[in-house]
Amino acid sequence: MEQISPPNSPADLVVGGAQVLTGTGSRTSFRLGGVAVKDGRITAVESNVALLGHIGPETRIVDAEGAILMPGLINTHCHAACAQHRGLIENLALEPWLDEVWKAESRYLTPATSRIGAFVGLAELLLSGVTTVMDMFWIAEPVAEAAAETGIRIATGSWFFDGPGMCGITPDQWLSRAEAFFERWQGHPLVLPGCYPHGSYTVGPDNLKAAFALAEKKGGHFSTHAAETATEQKIIQERYGRSVIHHMDHLGLLDPRTVLAHCVHVDDGEIECLAKSGTTVAHNPVSNLKLGSGIAPVPAMLDAGINVTLGTDSAISGNDTDMWLSMRLAALLPKGVQQDPTVIKPDDVLAMATVNGAKALGLADRLGTIEPGKIADFILVETRAPHAAPIYDLATHIIYAAGKSDVRDVFIAGRQVVEDRRLTTIDLDYWLTEMRGLGQLIARGEPLPEELAFHGF
Repeated sequence: MEQISPPNSPADLVVGGAQVLTGTGSRTSFRLGGVAVKDGRITAVESNVALLGHIGPETRIVDAEGAILMPGLINTHCHAACAQHRGLIENLALEPWLDEVWKAESRYLTPATSRIGAFVGLAELLLSGVTTVMDMFWIAEPVAEAAAETGIRIATGSWFFDGPGMCGITPDQWLSRAEAFFERWQGHPLVLPGCYPHGSYTVGPDNLKAAFALAEKKGGHFSTHAAETATEQKIIQERYGRSVIHHMDHLGLLDPRTVLAHCVHVDDGEIECLAKSGTTVAHNPVSNLKLGSGIAPVPAMLDAGINVTLGTDSAISGNDTDMWLSMRLAALLPKGVQQDPTVIKPDDVLAMATVNGAKALGLADRLGTIEPGKIADFILVETRAPHAAPIYDLATHIIYAAGKSDVRDVFIAGRQVVEDRRLTTIDLDYWLTEMRGLGQLIARGEPLPEELAFHGF
């Protein structure tokens, strides 16, 4: 970690009066306290009385009375710009659902519409307490630009796809676009570039290996969909003579830098393979249920030592991007499936939504918990509503009772990007008006106007 400011250096920001849930796994008392922040880093996690020693004449003080101060949520699988097609395709399994989604995207997906979708989708994430998101989308550039403007931390990068791109990008362009994305965003404080092939059934071995090699060369992340459905497993088995996970292992794609979304249909051998390689699995219970894909064997993955994280998938497959619902389902589904209420605990799920996500991004020394030296990404969760009285255990309340509407304030690197449930960084009303207009065009099946239709590649 970078050296933190000494105790006698006044903080830029002090947030006090909260109940602090550090996310470190240790039980936190209900004493009132909070954090001191200097240069975007947490310098102290202390009681209200101790925090007084960090206040100087220019320190900003935030009263968090009636709130839980906890780590920002880390969503490790999302397609934020897909907000433009929220609720458009319903009641289909993944493969026929994708066929319909791609028809819509091939008609309405451009840099301009992606920009609208990104601003609305990322705003939805921020307002619900997500401070970091790993996002895959056909056109990464406008999504990264929107993230930098809204102030959310994002891991994203060039998509890879062997067939005709739904956005006008041809297969021969993906690698050069990925290289250009790294060149533009490498070292940015909020944008973490990587490579994002769609999946092993839509991207062939050569392009998968090329994407991984570039991510490895640039020190970036590599993420793709994997073993989401039984049909996908059948396709890969028939095509390559191996299961999805063993196919990826054969290609050298399993690695600590790799995040595989879903992994619903995996057997014991594949789980062992994932564990040995250090690969992360991003669990997406909402979309897996809604598309009828199945339920991932999360307890078995955790028992094997796999780093399991949480994602929301897209607003097309889940209709919103609610990490609070993902957390609750991640906690409840294993208990019902295995008929064992002890199989997973609130602290396990909280870790999946915070520090495990940081580990997947290689940032566990900087994100995911409330500790001195960590980047000051944290949220304040209101506790004045009836469903928050009483609270006996903070983690239990967060997982089983709290929801996205309880998120009051959001800080990223010490900057307040949500204040009293309103974004401080962008004019959200403008982007919502743009989105509603776009939605009306899509609903009527009308062509895009010239200012939205231009591809600009």
